[in-house]
Amino acid sequence: MCGIVGAVARDNVVPVLLEGLLRLEYRGYDSAGLVVSNNSLHRLRTTGRVAELIKLVGEQNAEGLAGIAHTRWATHGAPSERNAHPHISGTESQIAVVHNGIIENHESMRERLQTDGYVFVSDTDTEVIAHLVDYHLKQTQDLFKAVCLSIAELQGAYAIGVMEEIRPDRIIVARNGAPLLLGLGEDGNYAASDASALLKVTRNMIYLEEGDVAELVRDQYRIVNCLNNQLGEPVERVVHKSDLSNEAIEMGPYDHFMQKEVFEQPGAVANTLEMVFNAQSISPNLFGAQAESVLSDTDSILILACGTSYHAGLVAQYWLETVAGMPCSVQIASEYRYRDPIANPKTLVVGISQSGETADTLAAVSYAKELGHQYSLAVCNVAESALVRQTTLRFLTRAGPEIGVASTKAFTTQLASLLLLTVTLAKMRNKLSAEREQQMIRALRHLPAALQSSLQVEPEVEVWARRFSEKHHALFLGRGVHYPIAMEGALKLKEISYIHAEAYAAGELKHGPLALVDSEMPIVAIAPNDQLLGKLKSNLQEVHARGGELYVFADADSQIEESENLHVIRLAEHAGLLSPILHTIPLQLLAYHVALKKGTDVDKPRNLAKAVTVE
Repeated sequence: MCGIVGAVARDNVVPVLLEGLLRLEYRGYDSAGLVVSNNSLHRLRTTGRVAELIKLVGEQNAEGLAGIAHTRWATHGAPSERNAHPHISGTESQIAVVHNGIIENHESMRERLQTDGYVFVSDTDTEVIAHLVDYHLKQTQDLFKAVCLSIAELQGAYAIGVMEEIRPDRIIVARNGAPLLLGLGEDGNYAASDASALLKVTRNMIYLEEGDVAELVRDQYRIVNCLNNQLGEPVERVVHKSDLSNEAIEMGPYDHFMQKEVFEQPGAVANTLEMVFNAQSISPNLFGAQAESVLSDTDSILILACGTSYHAGLVAQYWLETVAGMPCSVQIASEYRYRDPIANPKTLVVGISQSGETADTLAAVSYAKELGHQYSLAVCNVAESALVRQTTLRFLTRAGPEIGVASTKAFTTQLASLLLLTVTLAKMRNKLSAEREQQMIRALRHLPAALQSSLQVEPEVEVWARRFSEKHHALFLGRGVHYPIAMEGALKLKEISYIHAEAYAAGELKHGPLALVDSEMPIVAIAPNDQLLGKLKSNLQEVHARGGELYVFADADSQIEESENLHVIRLAEHAGLLSPILHTIPLQLLAYHVALKKGTDVDKPRNLAKAVTVE
């Protein structure tokens, strides 16, 4: 959540800052602002979309050779111009600060700074940083040192950008717990929360580590690390060449990024499973050089994740226990980090996160390590993310950039990755015959084509969406491994259409939720032709008998016939272990088309952020 862009260049940096903010809109925000330096600091802030800031820039002809810009997702203080970043401090020489994250000790710092004579004009925790940097700047007369001394006093997660009026040729950035990278260009140097913000100016990136503070001028940079030294120790960081393309982060012929990403899923899954397509057998080395020894010594799995990634973990739990015979626990990361669980050194801790920067997941994985878990695996979409860097093993989902806040292709590629982990562990534990392994390889190779087939139900789903758009509530039902898919379907509908939706294991209907059923409560059911289909049919009859209207996603070979108030959309024949992945597609399409009918902001739903980098 939130986004930072900074630039020091040969020419006016305002176009770079604005383009970067547009690229970061997907992260979620409610206000935007920038400050540029050209003899004095020129600050512009606005609530609403970046488009409003662009309009303001045009009206005031803002320009400069250095600047920092920000999109804010409100945490401390309501969305308003006075709470929007950048925040400014100083009377002798002004400094400006932008910040992602949360400063946990902001209240005590605010009291101290007020005692020192600083006046606060916002409700934010960020203004504390601005005044603290100014305080240290007065002591040291050097902005770089002032930032290093300031972050030593801050508790919490942050990525910050700082610049000062009297030195219009540089910016200072720092990170701890929130993503920030540098971009090295021919005509300038840059910083951003995400590589996508800088693709127009450079592909050469440096991913800052925890505690790094960097100084950027037009033709050079320096980095120190302040974890063990208030003023920092000089460090070298590897320069990576980003393989992102502009086409990957542009909408192309689609109406929304979510629509694009739904239809990209066959290709995204094919990219994720590419190494399997050309292999005759499945190797543990797919998960890293140490995977064979680690997985051989593993006797159970602990999955830590949030939101959609948590649902992927719940599906994996069924697979791991059924196919690999491996005990598995799935925990919501934000809850696990505050429990006192019993650690098993031979448990593999699996952290799942699209961005690899999800604050709760990162903290939960770290906590698991502190408790004594020695093995960890990241299932992630971003190669240089914090999660990938802190785990023993890793598997990249290779979904490509996902801009829509409601996760689609990240989810299906996570499922494909976790199924591959399941098959790998089953083989290593002698739970998988050679013949069954070959069957699974063929099924994985066929998965992209099967996903393409699932997309063909869109016209039928769109008809259902017209009925749903006038409803206020919905129930989603599933059994067994498809119950988490029902949970994901309900989440998608509520995220982007704002219709209240809940998911239940279908057998739980009679234990309470059946009281909600009437003609105004649509019931969505996932009905694959598996061993639980007979049980599910009984549950559907309970709904039908009470006047509920059923919308059933069934396999082609499921014996469920349409009737009054019972509508059926058929996918392909039952796909076995792959069925949850295929049944995800129509649920995504349903949420998308309902949101279209309701006229909500599909890609940037209210109150939500893509990368949740604060607790």
